[in-house]
This record gives sequence, C-alpha cells and structure tokens, in this order.
Amino acid sequence: MKGSCFSPALAAALLLGMLLASRLPALPPMVASIALLLLAAGLLWQGRSRARLLAMLMLGFALLCLHAGWRLSRILPDELAGQVLWLEGQVEGLPQHDARRSRFDLRLSQQAENPPQLRGKRIRVSWYEERAPAQMDTQKADKGSARWRLAAGETWRMAVLLRPPQGLRNPGGFDAERQMLLDNIQAIAQVREPDAAVRLATGRGIDAWRERMSAKIAASGTGESLRFVAALALGDTRGLDEQDWYILRATGLTHLIAISGFHVGMVGVASAWLVAGIYWLLPYLGRRLPRRMGMAIGALAGALLYLFVSGSSLPTVRTVLMIAFVCGAVLLRRPASVAQSVAVALMVILLADPLSVLRPGLWLSFAGVAWLAWCLDAHSGGWVRQFLLAQAVVSLGLLPLTAAFFGQISAAAPIANLLAVPWWSLVVVPLSILGVLAEVIGSGWGTYFWQLAEQAFALGWPLFEALSASPLALHWLPEPSPWAVPLALLGVAIALLPRGMPGRGLALLLCVPLLFPKDDRPAPGELHVVQLDVGQGLAMLIRTHRHALLYDTGPAQPEGFDAGARIVVPALRAMGVRQLDTVVVSHADMDHAGGLEAVRRELPIRRLLAPPGAPLQAQECLAGTHWTWDGVTFEFLHPSTYFPYLGNQSSCVLRIESRHGRVLLTGDIGHLIEARLMRQAADALQADVVSVPHHGSGSSSSGPFVAATGASLALVSAGRHNRFQHPRPEVLARWQDAGSQTLISHQHGALHIHLGTDGVHWQGERQRKKRLWDVIDAQ
Repeated sequence: MKGSCFSPALAAALLLGMLLASRLPALPPMVASIALLLLAAGLLWQGRSRARLLAMLMLGFALLCLHAGWRLSRILPDELAGQVLWLEGQVEGLPQHDARRSRFDLRLSQQAENPPQLRGKRIRVSWYEERAPAQMDTQKADKGSARWRLAAGETWRMAVLLRPPQGLRNPGGFDAERQMLLDNIQAIAQVREPDAAVRLATGRGIDAWRERMSAKIAASGTGESLRFVAALALGDTRGLDEQDWYILRATGLTHLIAISGFHVGMVGVASAWLVAGIYWLLPYLGRRLPRRMGMAIGALAGALLYLFVSGSSLPTVRTVLMIAFVCGAVLLRRPASVAQSVAVALMVILLADPLSVLRPGLWLSFAGVAWLAWCLDAHSGGWVRQFLLAQAVVSLGLLPLTAAFFGQISAAAPIANLLAVPWWSLVVVPLSILGVLAEVIGSGWGTYFWQLAEQAFALGWPLFEALSASPLALHWLPEPSPWAVPLALLGVAIALLPRGMPGRGLALLLCVPLLFPKDDRPAPGELHVVQLDVGQGLAMLIRTHRHALLYDTGPAQPEGFDAGARIVVPALRAMGVRQLDTVVVSHADMDHAGGLEAVRRELPIRRLLAPPGAPLQAQECLAGTHWTWDGVTFEFLHPSTYFPYLGNQSSCVLRIESRHGRVLLTGDIGHLIEARLMRQAADALQADVVSVPHHGSGSSSSGPFVAATGASLALVSAGRHNRFQHPRPEVLARWQDAGSQTLISHQHGALHIHLGTDGVHWQGERQRKKRLWDVIDAQ
C-alpha cells in the first residue's frame, strides 16, 4: 500500500497546506482559491509521487480558504444585526445553565416564519433572567404547573436580539470568534420577552436522550463524584465547576475526563470480545462469516454506537475512523499499519472539515497517537515497561503543544496520568458504560453500576486534589514566539529517538525558547500601557522596567461572567506578569472592581489602593500620594483628603509621567470632578494618553477638560452594543475635534501603547495578530 492515496506523507502534506492557510491574515480572492484547487487536482491526476505531495499541500491550502470563506459568508447579514426577530428552531447539543443564564445553540428551522437569510442556520442564544429557564416553575407551552426546563432537542419559538458572532480579543485570552467559526455559529442572540417564549415540541434525538440519561445518573445516588460519571459515560461535563477544571488542568487529566480515544478503543475491544463469545456459543456462525471478520464488525459497531452516545468529540471520531480502517483491512484481507490508520483518520477529518486544523484537540489527539506509534514500535519489553514508556512519551511529546495552546505545563501530569489512566480507563469508565447499557435494558438497572463507578472514582480524587495544590501543579508560561513551537517539537523528536543516538538529551535545549520566552519589558524610563478588552468595564496594565500596576480589574457578575478570571489573569500571565506591585481599584462599582477577587486569588499583590470610604480592604489613593519606579513617576490627583465616597465621582485619578510622555487614568469621574481638577491641578492634566472618563458617557469629557489634557490618544473601554450606548457620539467628536485619536476597545481589542525613545505608538490586538476569521474589520 505504498502507493496509497492515504499514505502518512500525503496526510502530512494536506495538514501542512491547511495549517499555512490558517495563518493568513485575510482570505485570498475566491477565484485564486478555485484556480489553486484545479491545479492541485491536475497534479494529483498525473500520479507522480513528488507531484502528489505538492498537490496535497495545494489542495489543503485551497480547501481551507474556500471552506472558511463559505462559513464567513453565512454570518448574520448586516441588515439583520441589532434587530429583534421571532425565530423558530430546535435546541442542539446540551444547554448550559447557571444561576442567571441559560446558553444553548438553536438550529433554525426552514419554516416560513423565519427570515430566508436565517433558515437552516445555527445561532448561539443566551437567555438572561432573574431566574434562568433551568429554574423556572411555570410552563408556557403546556397547560398545568409542572416544573420544566429548557432541554436538549426541544423546539422553541422565541423573540431574540441578533448580533454577529463577535468576541473579546486579548493576549492569552480565549478566541470566541474562532470557536464560533469552528462550531458553525452564524449569529449570537439574546432572548427578549422571555415570558412570551413558546415551547413547540418536546426534546427528541440523541442529545435529548443523553440529557435524560445524565439526569438519571445524577439521581442515582448522593455521591459527589456522580458528575464525573456522567462526564465519562456520556461526555456531559456541565456538572463540573471551575475548581474541578482547575484540578484536572493542574494534574494534566482533562484529556481523560472528556471522552477520550482510549475509551472508544476499549469499547471497540469489548464489543469484539462479545462477538467472540457469541461465536464460542454458536460455532456454526463461522461457516457464514469468519470469526475474525465478525469481531471486526462488532468492534466497529460498538465504537460507532459509543461515538453517538458520547457526543462525537474529535478524539472519539479519530479513534472510530482508525477502527474503521483496520476493520476494513480485515474484511478485505489487507495488511494495515498503525501509521496508515492514523493517516486515513487524519485525512478524512481534514477533508470533512478543513477548519478542524484550528482545533487544539486535533493536534493533541493525533500527535499523541503518532508519538506512541513511533516510539513504542522502536522499543521492546513487557507491558509494564511499555505502559511506563507510553506515559513518558506522551508527557514529553505533547509538552510543546500543551505549552503553546494553553500557556501552561504541569510537572504533576506524569504522576497523575500514571495512576488515573489504568484506574479510570479499566474500572471507572467500564462501570459507567455498563450502567448506561443496563439502564437502556431496564429503568433503574444502571443505578448499581453508577454507584460503583462513583465510589471507584472517589477513591483517587483526593490524591489528585493534593497534587493540584502541590508545587508540581500548573506552571504558567508567557506567550511564545511563533518559531519557538516548531523548534521545541524538533527538540522533542530528537530526544525521543532510539537509544544510541548521540546528543539526544542536548536536543531538549531547543525547548528553552518555548518554556522561557524573552521577557518583553520596557527599558528603564519607558512605559507600556495595555487597556484590556473586558467589555463594559475597565482593566489597564501599566508596566515599567521592573514593576507592574493594574488599574481596575474588569467587570464581574454574581455566579456569572468574571472578567478577572476569564480575561485579566490569563492576559497578565501571557504577558509574563507573575506578580503585581500595585493594584488600584478606581472605585467599587462591579464593572471596575468585579474581577478583584479572581486577580487576588491567582497573583500576589503587594499593595492594594482604593478611594477612601470604598467598601474594600485597601489603602487610600489620596491626592498628592506619589512614588517612582524605574524612572517613571506615579501621582494621584484625586480624591483629596476627607472627600466623601460618592461612587464614580470618587474614582482614583492617576497621573503617570515618564521621560517619553504622560498618561492620565480617570476612572468614572464626571463633569463635577473634571472642573475641580482643572481648578486645582490644571497643568497636571496634560497628557499624551488619556483613558476617557466613564467609558465615554455624556456626563463626562467636558470641552474644557478635553482641551486641558491635549491628549494625542484617547482610550475608550466599552462593550459592543452596551445598553448605556457608550461611548456617546458627541463625546467622541469632542475628543477628535481637540486633535485626539479615539481608540475603542470593542473595535481594536486590547490596546497596547508604548511610550519610548521613538515616541508614543499604539497597536490593537486585532492588528497585532490578524486572523482570517476576524468578524470586525479594525481600521
């Protein structure tokens, strides 16, 4: 099969072509992509080996460009953005519920009630209420007072406010726009008139069945670990909280708690053994179909069934495709190697969805199998030695990818995996799956197996909790240079070569640029300001050569979105900030102080400052307080001593002066405090960079104040389509008329401003890292 069109070399060429296309800052013209596709087809038709490699690379490049262009063309049309429409559709996947919000995907039907531009599309809906739909006790669709919940597979008609699929953009942050492109989400929406929403049909389909089965697992006992049983049996991780995920990340076990390829392979092997048992009981079956072929068909059938039951994640699809290739080879009486089965699975996934090259799961899944196939094939020994070697290979081989994708590594991962892989895979998962099978046969029959699985899981969980709290747990890494990842992969590949190869250990030095990237701090006397994109709130990082100050910590909602945990902390880690010398909370409103607890929990803070009287345990940021870091002077201009705490009007106003320019941070002050500052410290208001007061509201940025600053850059931190309509057009015009360039966070993402020897320069995160799936065109 050396000449097979599914060879590992051709699969690698296809993958490389798609990877190169995914790094483009913008898509090429469709005509160019089609021409490249036709050229690739012509080269493939010739059949020459070298030409085929080039053709597959070109094919991958063209297919990704065309597929991405098609996906982006289906995004919500501009004429429907901002409109409230009544739409009808079916809930897809498992809805996410919390105290204030239910979030779910809605596949819009082809009914005439839906606008033609939206029929058949998939939108992501958020349902905000004082009581989320998961907790309501009245029912609009049916008569009676029975308790209901918005469930998978249901059909609904509801009024929603539509927006394009846009997200926040920050260093080290989650790329929501990329994820929505991968999930084929054409719009995001918020439910309006929730009391008028109507459920048209009850849940149906595999997702509805999964949700009902998950509820049965939760009701099968009182054990705290039943949520993990549902995750391992059905892929339903909704019951896991932030602490659970932290422990899994800190111990490197996230790949096991979601349905892994090993679990699917185990189900396939068990199905094959079941068929072998049937042949043993009924030996005459071998006359019609050889036992080896029957076992192959049984393995594939069992793996396919588990694939649909567990939610069809990428590792399960990969494993099922590999099983299908091996089973096909058995049925055709052809030899099949591991390398060829991996190549087939990879090519099928890439051809079916070229954008899957953007998923970290694809790289981790196939890289793990490839490392194992390569290294274990070159080493002999008993099964214990092979198991230990497999753990070492996976831990070392996937380290560069883990560091690149998630910005973290864990020294506890090899120890945790050494214990969890055999115990969870051979005990917990089989009991969980047997419980599902028993429950299918008879209601209530699965309880015994699920309780056993819960007890087996609970035995080892305290050990993993202890490991997550040890010094071996997570180590966070700054964002690496683009060339650091391939260099580290090369070093790992050399280090994993068979024994006898000289210099194997030295090759690990190639991982140094990835694990210890260059610290991009400003030089002494210079200043770096980063206004993070936190939505309707504020968080700004100020860095000198050896110090870091955080001005405000972003918004947070009780039991909801926390910008401190989701945005501020990951951004600080990505920029190499390990501790904060000072945190200034301008005032105690939740859009400025909400993320404080998350920041305080994750990073050491030497000093916390807030206005006098603010409900925070902090030192006071009094006017006249000043200090110097690395040739840069910091001074508070407001509030003064004995100034009462008045919320926005008490905001800490901080002036920062370096030898290359000045920065003025104003919090949420209004016209009254602006006038007060002009009377008391007019000269101190002059600045090159100003954070526009109160997100650009109409109650701030008076004409005299704007003129007094003389700023060249006016920074606005505001959420897109916020209900306050910040920033106000007249406020932006006031700054622009005064000669300032107005930069808004939701247009550019995080704003990076550098005050150095070459002047004041800025760059938005969207310009800094251009991506072909950008929904927003930041000019």
